Amino acid sequence: MLKKTKATTTSRQAVLDRLTGKQVTGPGLPTVAMDQTVHFEDPVAKFIEVLSTVGGQAHMIDDTQQIGEILSEIPVYANAKRVVSLVPEAISGSMDVASIDDPHALASVDWTIAKGEFAVAENGAIWVEGATMPHRVLLFIAQYLAIVVSRSDMVHNLHEGYARIGTPKSPFGVFVSGPSKTADIEQSLVLGAHGCRALQVFLTP
Repeated sequence: MLKKTKATTTSRQAVLDRLTGKQVTGPGLPTVAMDQTVHFEDPVAKFIEVLSTVGGQAHMIDDTQQIGEILSEIPVYANAKRVVSLVPEAISGSMDVASIDDPHALASVDWTIAKGEFAVAENGAIWVEGATMPHRVLLFIAQYLAIVVSRSDMVHNLHEGYARIGTPKSPFGVFVSGPSKTADIEQSLVLGAHGCRALQVFLTP
């Protein structure tokens, strides 16, 4: 093992300083021909179809009051004790996350109700902006997840999605598509392996 000395530390730092000070111009991003990307005759129907294939469930609603009615018919929601709602105008929660500083206190959350900015028909994903999340772990630590998004905010493909995001409003944002799943062990599909066990998506007008 090389013993670290003042000389080796100085040499290492000199190399790092040269690398840091070097201006490197990388290749530009490719130009996407948007007229050649995938488009769907009915993007909302395609979103619902794709979401179903990845284990999620979509609900077309006309009023946000229907969210509570639909969720109350799901036993794991009806019996839930700790519900975090980030869409209070649509449904109330049982926890005030604004008063929680330590994310570890959210380890036993049963449901998170989050707001999506837009949905992608191509892969059944919803973009959740980090600015709407008091604790980003809420999307992943809850046993069950529901996302409310307007079906008028539906894009055909991810190219359109990234164009819509542009410069992110916050350092964190994520595409969510279906519940957590893995089939690494003996090719046996397991839901809820490292995130929510089920995803409900409510498509508002």
